Amino acid sequence: MSEQVTRPFRFGVVAPITADVAAWRDRVRRIADSGYSTLLMPDVPTSQPSLAPTLATAAALTDLRVGSWVYAAALREPWSAAWEAHSMSVLTEGRFEMGLGAGRPGIETELGLPAVSHADRRARMRETVERLREFDGPEVHTPVIMAVAGPKTDALALEIADGVTFVLPPDADRTATTQRARAISSRRDVELSQHVAVVGDRVAPFMAPSTLDTAALHAADSLVVLPSDAAAAADEIERRREEIGFSYFVIGADFAETLAPAVAKLAGR
Repeated sequence: MSEQVTRPFRFGVVAPITADVAAWRDRVRRIADSGYSTLLMPDVPTSQPSLAPTLATAAALTDLRVGSWVYAAALREPWSAAWEAHSMSVLTEGRFEMGLGAGRPGIETELGLPAVSHADRRARMRETVERLREFDGPEVHTPVIMAVAGPKTDALALEIADGVTFVLPPDADRTATTQRARAISSRRDVELSQHVAVVGDRVAPFMAPSTLDTAALHAADSLVVLPSDAAAAADEIERRREEIGFSYFVIGADFAETLAPAVAKLAGR
C-alpha cells in the first residue's frame, strides 16, 4: 500500500507543427516563457516530422523538458523505440520523458502495416520499457509515462511506469475515474496526468476529433475539458488534484497563452 502524497503541479503542451517550422520554433519559445514544464509531440507518421529530431530541436531552443505524447506501440518495434528514447535522454542530459501507449485503433493498418492485436500492443509496451532499462543501465533513468485505457494496461503501468495518463472517452464518468486513479495511487506512488483536449469551446488538433460536442462535454462536467477563463481553469485543476490525484496536466498548444495565467499561479505548488 502506497502512502498518499500531494505532488506539485506541472504542465505540458502538445505542440505539433501546424504551420511553417519558423512559426513552430517561435511558439516553442513562447511556451517556455509562459511557465510550462514540458514540450510534447504526437506520434503521427506522415502528418508530423519524426519525433526524435523534432524534440531534439525543441530541447536545443529552450530549457524545457521534452517528451513523446505518445509513442504508439502499434507502430514501434520495442528495441528501436527504446534506443531512441534512451538516446534522447542522453542528448538532452536528462530532459526527455517517454510517453508510451498502445496507439489508437487502426493506426497501423492506415499506414499499410499489419494489424497488431491488443495483447501484442501490451507485449510491445512491456518489452519497450524492458529494453529501455537495459539501454539506460545504472547511470540513466528515462521516465516513462504510460497511456492506459483499461484494467490490463492499468496493471502493466503499475508494474513498469513512472507515471500514468488515462485515455478517457469524452463521456467518462468522473466518479469511476476517481476510483480508478485512487486504486492505482494507493498501490504505488506514480504521477497521474490528465490529457485535456478541449478548452472552452475549442478542440486541440491531434488530441481529439474536431467534431466533439463541446457544449455537451461542459454540461456533463467532462474531464477532457477545462474552462477558457484562466481563474476558473485554475480552480478546476486544483479540484482535480484534490479529488482525483491528477498533478500533471497536458494541453494543446493553441491553449497555451489562454491558460498561461493559471499555469503561472499553480506551477510548482
